Amino acid sequence: MNLQSNIETYLTLFSIAFSLIGSYLIVRKDWRRYGLLYLLTAISGNILCYIFVRLGFYSFPYRLFSSFAIMPFDVVLTMFPFIVLVGVNYAPKPFLWKIPFYWVLVHIGMLFETLALQYTNLIEYNVKWDFWDSYTWWWLFLIGFEWISTFIIPDSLRNPIDYNSIRYNRIGWFIIHFILIVTIFLGGVYLGFVLFS
Repeated sequence: MNLQSNIETYLTLFSIAFSLIGSYLIVRKDWRRYGLLYLLTAISGNILCYIFVRLGFYSFPYRLFSSFAIMPFDVVLTMFPFIVLVGVNYAPKPFLWKIPFYWVLVHIGMLFETLALQYTNLIEYNVKWDFWDSYTWWWLFLIGFEWISTFIIPDSLRNPIDYNSIRYNRIGWFIIHFILIVTIFLGGVYLGFVLFS
């Protein structure tokens, strides 16, 4: 095992541990309901990811259990549900205000995915897949499970951010815009490198 794979091992283990702890803190509010949402997300995420790998859209050169699987089932089993649980639990109640909240989640997720793509062997896009495909599927996945969660998680079990805190001239507004502006700028830089390299 070389230094590069050590870095990827540490990143994988950290993301699994972080996701499990974060998910536990949300799921413990109602094991039955949030547990069901966790399982649905984990199963759906792994099925989608498996299909995309089999279709040759992307691959995972480094996997913690590379001899057993063609994709990192362990990471998808923990990270995807955690991100969905964060969205469902903390998204503001009015749908209009869910959009900027999920926009930030998608951009943060894409930032980490792009960093993993560029600087590790955790993921590799193939000819039929690119940044915008991932971006689109993250939106579909998160908004899809936000809708599904309306049938599983009642409002009484959620802790939505007060949408007034993200209105114009509030601290939340500045945080959202800072994250979006920085990630859009970095996305432009990344696109420039891709187009001109």
